[in-house]
Amino acid sequence: MDIEQALPLLGGISPAQFMRKYWQKKPLLVRGAVTDWKALDLPLPRAELFALAGEEGVESRLIQNRGGEWSVKHGPLGRKALPALKTREWTLLVQGVDLHRPAVHQLLQRFAFVPAARLDDLMISYASDGGGVGPHFDSYDVFLLQAHGQRRWRIAKQKQLALKEGIPLKILADFEPEEEYLLEPGDMLYLPPRYAHDGVAEGECMTYSIGFRAPAQHELAGDLLARLSDDDGDGEPGALPASALYKDPKQPAVANPGEIPADMLDFARQALEKKLAEPLALARALGESLTEPKFNVWFEPEDSPRMLEAVELDRRTRMMYDEHHVFINGESYRAAGRDFALMRRLADQRRLSRSDVSGASDDALSLLSQWCEDGWAHAVPA
Repeated sequence: MDIEQALPLLGGISPAQFMRKYWQKKPLLVRGAVTDWKALDLPLPRAELFALAGEEGVESRLIQNRGGEWSVKHGPLGRKALPALKTREWTLLVQGVDLHRPAVHQLLQRFAFVPAARLDDLMISYASDGGGVGPHFDSYDVFLLQAHGQRRWRIAKQKQLALKEGIPLKILADFEPEEEYLLEPGDMLYLPPRYAHDGVAEGECMTYSIGFRAPAQHELAGDLLARLSDDDGDGEPGALPASALYKDPKQPAVANPGEIPADMLDFARQALEKKLAEPLALARALGESLTEPKFNVWFEPEDSPRMLEAVELDRRTRMMYDEHHVFINGESYRAAGRDFALMRRLADQRRLSRSDVSGASDDALSLLSQWCEDGWAHAVPA
């Protein structure tokens, strides 16, 4: 992607300009951000979205507001679990539709000017007249793309973010809108994190929400430490060197056995420092964490993979890289030279041409073939 090229998606500014001026700073309203819906084979028909909400392994929620009383029901949601279309004020949320529909995945790639490590998924919100989820804020950036019908958005940069108590949704206790926009099909509103907003459907409508990952520091730390500890072999005490085991030959008898010895605290601190001091250990753990598939993602192995000509990643595959590694679906590989350049191109473009593949080494071809067999990638006609 040419990050200096102006895009209709961003209202005639370039991705570089958008990231400098708006990303995590202020909202942006774009009229006509997407106009080629037919070429994209979108938006998804209502019946197809409803069917998707009823499938196992698809995250979905039904949100209703009946006389001021909010309710939430989690999927799978068969058609009989959904209210009649003429019923007011209900919303169906289907998460991660890009994992299940190629056309939605292709639309999501238009936002690839943001690092893949930050891009999360595309959620589709279907709402009947008056439907919404109440005034709220997100902890992450979001693009709200109107796909069908109209939705009225009210937004505010308020600091008071206290939530109502006793309801199953995170709805703001006090919401004082500062701006208001009516979005038509193709219009899009970008909002930075923690920007209060409330969207209400005017008639039947469908909104595509492009969301981003904002991992909490403590959660990321826990996952990284767990991955770092997994690097210590099979974990059998007999396989570990003596220096790796705690020893206390000078430990005196104690009158207070409940007190943790200071030497054990030092041993634990040294263990963490030693692990973090290993070259590339943290970088490897981070890459594996960021590319780990979501809990509801699975791949279908290919029984008879095609001969490699061109290769493209499966839409569910997460692939990234750093200075020394290639990461794919929670696994890491050391890489260098021509093969490393090839794998970086695959991570960036999600596809390798026939000429790319023809120049790959035997090791790289073997790896690509294995990924195709596992369903992580697919051999396609050149």
